[in-house]
Amino acid sequence: MADVRGVLQLCDPVLLNLHMDSDQLDSAESARMVVYLMDSRRVQKVLFRQLFVLDSMMSLLEGLESAQQLVMLQCPPHPGGGARGRWKSLKVQNRSGLEETEALLRIQLDQVDQIQTRRQTLTQLIDQLNQQRRQCDHLGESLQKAQNALQSCDHQLAQIRAELEAVSNQLINWQRIRDELQRCVSAAQDVMHINLLSFDQSQLCVALRPRPSSHLSTNQLEPLKLSVTWSHDDRFHLEVGGELSGLVEGCSTGGRGQLSAALLNVLSRYMGQVDLLTEIQTLRSSFAIDWRASQRLLVYLKSASLVYHLEVGEGYPRSGRVRLRSVRRDGLALDSSGLQPGRPDASLTEWLVLLSASSDGLD
Repeated sequence: MADVRGVLQLCDPVLLNLHMDSDQLDSAESARMVVYLMDSRRVQKVLFRQLFVLDSMMSLLEGLESAQQLVMLQCPPHPGGGARGRWKSLKVQNRSGLEETEALLRIQLDQVDQIQTRRQTLTQLIDQLNQQRRQCDHLGESLQKAQNALQSCDHQLAQIRAELEAVSNQLINWQRIRDELQRCVSAAQDVMHINLLSFDQSQLCVALRPRPSSHLSTNQLEPLKLSVTWSHDDRFHLEVGGELSGLVEGCSTGGRGQLSAALLNVLSRYMGQVDLLTEIQTLRSSFAIDWRASQRLLVYLKSASLVYHLEVGEGYPRSGRVRLRSVRRDGLALDSSGLQPGRPDASLTEWLVLLSASSDGLD
């Protein structure tokens, strides 16, 4: 469309005005109009040149007096190459001016683009500045809230410090009372021979200590550790770990009021077996034995295939006796009638010495 306007401007400005006023020409008509105007322009240029030559000839003929003078007259040189030369000069000047104008226009367009770019940058900077201003306002509000919260925290901290000071004073008193109670508990434990290991809402762990005696001074037994667990129906359950579990048979459960009696019963049974347990503990360092308290059975593993079972009677070593219950080799029972000690009231130690020294050739 710009080419069409340029052609109309060169041909006839009136046509350009008519074209600008007419908005109903389609693209095909515009193309035909451009071709027609370009052909008309070339025809006009040829006619203008012919009219210029005709005008020059008429001016020359008007100055002549006869035809002979026309024949004898030489063609004067035209300064500057004549009209064509001036036309070319004007055309060169026009092209130069056009190029200079185009160069200036390009510079102006570049400057306009730069201005537009700077304008967009400035707009972005203004938007960022507004956003930062809003953020500053928001931060100011947050800072004010934080200061108010800090003041509230300071007030609460002062109250907490006052309460903490009061609680600290109470804690000091409670610690003093706890130390006194601890001394009382220690004194009571020394009398009762019961040590409290741990306790919570549903379980209590204690250790029962045997009374010191002359024959235990060199080989003191470890305390008997008991675990008391309460159920939802307010009943207790006693548990003893390891080989001493038989001590709580018959008194392992009961009501809360029966706990003291059960503990005393277990302690009595434990004290009644102190001599036996001391002897068993001594024998462990020399023989491969296993004590089953619930069966009152001592298992002696002489070899990988030969096993002796010794039954210990109630009241040992004062009234009970030890007898050889069975001998097994590879799980098969053997005749043990020939294995008897020199006296009927032989101790566990004498029995084990006899069995360890005896021959393995049992029937």
